[in-house]
Amino acid sequence: MTRYIRHAAAFCALLLIALLVNATRVQIVQSDSLDGNPANRRQAITRFGQPRGDIMVDGRAVTGSKDTGEQLRYERTYKNGPLYAPVTGYASQVYGTTLLENAEDDILSGTDPMLAPLPFWNDISRDQNPGGKVQTTIKAAAQQAAYAGLGGKKGAVAAIEPSTGKILALVSTPSYDPGRLSGTSSSVARSWAALNNSAAKPMLNRAIRQTYPPGSTFKVVTAAAALDSGTVTDLDAATKSPSPYRLPGTTTKLTNEVEGCKNATLRYAFAWSCNTVFAKLGADTGLADMVGTARNFGFNDTGLKIPSSVAASNFDTSMDQAQLALSSIGQYDTRATPLQMAMVSAAVANGGSVEAPYLVDRTTTDDGDVVNTHGTQTLRRAMNPATAMQLRELMTDVVEEGTGSNAAIPGVAVGGKTGTAQHGIDNSGTPYAWFISWAQRSGEAQPSVAVAVVVEDAAADRGDISGGGSAAPIAKAVMEAVLDGS
Repeated sequence: MTRYIRHAAAFCALLLIALLVNATRVQIVQSDSLDGNPANRRQAITRFGQPRGDIMVDGRAVTGSKDTGEQLRYERTYKNGPLYAPVTGYASQVYGTTLLENAEDDILSGTDPMLAPLPFWNDISRDQNPGGKVQTTIKAAAQQAAYAGLGGKKGAVAAIEPSTGKILALVSTPSYDPGRLSGTSSSVARSWAALNNSAAKPMLNRAIRQTYPPGSTFKVVTAAAALDSGTVTDLDAATKSPSPYRLPGTTTKLTNEVEGCKNATLRYAFAWSCNTVFAKLGADTGLADMVGTARNFGFNDTGLKIPSSVAASNFDTSMDQAQLALSSIGQYDTRATPLQMAMVSAAVANGGSVEAPYLVDRTTTDDGDVVNTHGTQTLRRAMNPATAMQLRELMTDVVEEGTGSNAAIPGVAVGGKTGTAQHGIDNSGTPYAWFISWAQRSGEAQPSVAVAVVVEDAAADRGDISGGGSAAPIAKAVMEAVLDGS
């Protein structure tokens, strides 16, 4: 009998060991795969079982959470959803997250370990922290001015504080209400389909995810390359530029929309946007210097994040002379996001230094304790400080005497550059209207704001469309909003 008892005890011990091994396998070895299994709804239930943290603008929440009483209890809500959609993105129980809702999801959902009161506290207690807050750099007045200025037309605005890289406004129109994608009802699926099938592409963030030919606004980059390389040493010297200008190695002749461009000085050519002067200038400066300067401004950077990823702006690194000439006036394959062109203007305003643009000032716990802050980071030097001063002078001339007079603000130093970018088959599409600018109050050491505006479908006859007419007034309104609020 004793032998049978020993066998039974050994068998029970073996079963106990097997049970412990299996529990260890499930809880430790397989825990990640089980947590990530689509059939496991416990994570989703936990995730939506508490209010999501808020995204803040000027200290006020532009997001919220609604208690539905359902299994996935809390739905995301948005205040002025279309106005801030290019900043917040959406947080959907069905379709996931985008933009800040995605980039700062750990803070907003409460899963970031930095929200815990003590290190490793959540690992021990298995508690979930309340969602934290994301304080943005956006200025509400500037955001509203940009949105109102675009008036629903296809386009985008980006505004930056030149000395820090803070993004003060980021608008894309037409926009949408992210709240339409909150919840799990059939209306959410219908909204998703309607938004994705819309020809207007309201969910496309044109400010950071869409690239356009920058047209004559790119002449800021070309002028910087020419001045830094020594191709031009005197703003008021004749440039020996024919009008029309025959593209090198071709029979194609480039013309101008204005008179007086033949052998014009760089000052006159910049103020009145002479294509012939800048095409020849880019070709004379050479591919290496043009590519290097464009790269220093931020072109061809595939890793830029604000913290959401930004589409890379393009300046080809391999071209013949004719292609280089066209690229130097912002055509051919040259393409830029509005944020990139705001960075170009900001570099001029900031003495040639390009500060990394950023959208999140700081993150905090739900009761305001700081989790992380964002400091200013210099990405690179776009040009020599002396060249930046010369470009500030040229951009001021554009507003005071040239094509950008609609951006003038009484009592404020304003620099700008207009652009009208051709596109479509044989340039048959309605041109894009561009304007980039910066503004500096009298008595202040440096400009407070740099802006880029692009309007895809300006409401004007094709021949009348210009950055000065369609885009400059929007830039002016944004600059005034920043100056009035700072």
